[in-house]
Amino acid sequence: KLRDSGQPCPCRGLSASENLIRWQKMLAGGYTEGGAVVRIKTDLKHPNPAVRDWPALRIVKAPHPRVGKKYPVWPLYNFSAGIDDHLMEVTHVIRGKEHEVNEERQRIMYEHFGWRYPTAVQYGRLSMPGVELSKTQTMEMIRSGRLSGFDDVRLATIAALRRRGFLSAAIRQMIFDIGLTPVDASLSWETLYAYNRKILDPIAGRYFFVANPVKLLVRGGPKLKEARLRLHPGKPEMGERVLPLSFENSSLVFYISRSDASVLKVGDTFRLKDLMNVKLESMDSVFGASFHSLEVMDVPKFQWVSGGAVVLEVIKPDASVETGLAEPSVAALKVGDIVQLERYGFVRIDSTIPKLTAIYAHR
Repeated sequence: KLRDSGQPCPCRGLSASENLIRWQKMLAGGYTEGGAVVRIKTDLKHPNPAVRDWPALRIVKAPHPRVGKKYPVWPLYNFSAGIDDHLMEVTHVIRGKEHEVNEERQRIMYEHFGWRYPTAVQYGRLSMPGVELSKTQTMEMIRSGRLSGFDDVRLATIAALRRRGFLSAAIRQMIFDIGLTPVDASLSWETLYAYNRKILDPIAGRYFFVANPVKLLVRGGPKLKEARLRLHPGKPEMGERVLPLSFENSSLVFYISRSDASVLKVGDTFRLKDLMNVKLESMDSVFGASFHSLEVMDVPKFQWVSGGAVVLEVIKPDASVETGLAEPSVAALKVGDIVQLERYGFVRIDSTIPKLTAIYAHR
């Protein structure tokens, strides 16, 4: 109450010798918790009451997890952080603007010691719509089991972004471009996607994946055993991958995604990407089609898989799982590999044993 009204407390005018006596009593455990506190003397007329005679050390009787009951007096945040910065010879302090008052407190302490305060830069809060960025709330959700950990795909922590396939270079460049500003900013996922895509697109291998597959039999097609496709359409030096073709009663067997199949009707001509054009003839439990031609036509293009396809589970950003079939080459990828599933999106391989799973990053 005295501090808030700008009035001195009764012990503020005590001599240095008396304060030292009381300090030794604190160290000896002669006060109860809350019975004494060390404060940093400041201007009682400071416009912000939080800066006036702020508390620096207090008494804690509870055992410390490392040193037990060895010390009864412990520093509070501003004393501890301020002293640490000096002892570690910190030259620049970069922290959220909510610490502006803490900087004022620490500067006064540095003046008392005759130290030079580091260069300090405050920045505004960076938020993302629909994402919990609060460390306190995140910890609570992890403890309650609502999140699996700090790398849960529903989070925007560095661990979660890494697990989804966001490159550190993309995050770093985005932060550089945003810059340090005290103004609160809202960052969209699309912005982050664009930075990551710019780096990934030239280096990520391409693969076919069909979600919720539908079987397609094509009669009359060429008797091919495999298709050889570039790993990256613009970089032949990256090599090729092989897609085996399988047959059933002399018909070529393919699988296309249910979403692609849902837009078709009997009589439609479409292209199995990078392979052939076919004409749909039936839509029973198994789709039936006939071979049309090989040359590229102005018709819808669909991803496909055939012989040796492997089951792949893709974990989406909302933690839902989409299951489908991927071309055989995907089975040879390693945990941590980031690839593009064509017309689906970039994914990062998350596990290969006991099953093949990937985390969806973005389109």
